[in-house]
Amino acid sequence: MSRLAFEPVAWFPGLTGQTSRILTRQDQQGKDSDMLRRGFLKSSLIGAVLAVGTMGQDQAQAQALTVGANIGNVPWEFQDESGNFVGFEIDLVNEIGKRLGREVSVENIPFNGLFSAVQSGRIDMAVSSITITPARLEEVSFAQPYYDSDQSLTVTAASGLGGLSDLSGKVIGVDTGSTGDMWATEHEAEYGFGEIRRFEGLAPAMLDLGNGGIDGYISDIPALQYYVKDKPDFVVAERIPTGERYSIMFAKDSPLAAQVNDIITDLKNEGFLAATHEKWFGAAPEDGTSTVQVMDMPTP
Repeated sequence: MSRLAFEPVAWFPGLTGQTSRILTRQDQQGKDSDMLRRGFLKSSLIGAVLAVGTMGQDQAQAQALTVGANIGNVPWEFQDESGNFVGFEIDLVNEIGKRLGREVSVENIPFNGLFSAVQSGRIDMAVSSITITPARLEEVSFAQPYYDSDQSLTVTAASGLGGLSDLSGKVIGVDTGSTGDMWATEHEAEYGFGEIRRFEGLAPAMLDLGNGGIDGYISDIPALQYYVKDKPDFVVAERIPTGERYSIMFAKDSPLAAQVNDIITDLKNEGFLAATHEKWFGAAPEDGTSTVQVMDMPTP
């Protein structure tokens, strides 16, 4: 309780000066209290602004579109001289991210690891010239295709091998888990392959081919045609018709798949995919191919 309650000026006139001093102290305390309140409000406001800013950063980070890709798969996704990720599908996913309003983060993952990465939710989607197959559609989802392809056999120019009929007893390289791997395994007895050797991507397979570790390499024809165009020591000896179509892969029934499918429709109608094809392959896509034609989202 305050001393003023017991020392009214009217009762104790002689204490007027003391009372004045007490009132002065109380007035100063009031001012100090106001300053403290203003300081508290200012601190609270700053804290709120910082919290909103941090929340915004967290939300932006949460919105990042994580894309898995087997880097080194030319011309789809590889590193340029500056170490930047470039390629047909890098251009594609960057445009998709732009239209979704999400920053794209590309993670380098071996081809065979892309499937478990989307299924586990480690990444939002995957690219790497991934072929849509009935078996894969049982486990994952795809957007509509955007490229038609086949397999091919590449050999060294000095080998004298002219095609698949010359591969009896020979060692054949493939990418682990790829459609080239599936094709070679299915036709192993037919062509009498001596051994099927599996690699984690084009670069190590072509290195082994050049060193004589394997006699031929079976993989996607666009990648091999792009790779050997300035390497006269290698030749694409034979196209292997498989009727493949590439697309972006997602976790099974992911809502993102339908969103991206709609964006791909727009990219075809606007000519973006045709222009991207011409940029990376030096020629416009043929009419009627999945690069140009809008198609349904594939289902099992």
